[in-house]
Amino acid sequence: MAEYKSEVKKIAYPQERVYAKLSDLNSLAVIQQAVDNPEIQQRISEQAGDKVSPEQMETIKEKIKEMQFERDSVTVGSPLGDITLRIIEREEPKTIKFALEGAPIQANMWVQLLPAGDYECAMRVTLKAELNFFVKQMVGSKLQQGVDGLAQMLASIPY
Repeated sequence: MAEYKSEVKKIAYPQERVYAKLSDLNSLAVIQQAVDNPEIQQRISEQAGDKVSPEQMETIKEKIKEMQFERDSVTVGSPLGDITLRIIEREEPKTIKFALEGAPIQANMWVQLLPAGDYECAMRVTLKAELNFFVKQMVGSKLQQGVDGLAQMLASIPY
């Protein structure tokens, strides 16, 4: 089992408020409108630094626009068919666990939230995936980039 962890991100909102938004995936549909906002694009680019190229950012924007949001899941199309990230467990206000469905690999992800003062929290995204040695060598760095990019995006949205 391979494990990929994002850096800890600070979010300038209380833990309970962030949890409330992330535990209902319908509320994340606002991301679709935000990706075209130049101010938000600039903030994401600044925070991502050189970890995400402009071409990668455009690909991410297009994928976000195609996403379908429901309370317990978010689905995106891929060359292999629809891939769904479904909430399988909630532990208010600190953890949201997800399972990946429809992907060629078995994976689970969770978002951990910890208080970091009265008006902010810390967040980390972790992904565990069943990968054989060869697949891990081919896609491991991409999965780490994906986890880091997701954490950055979640830290950048308004709560």
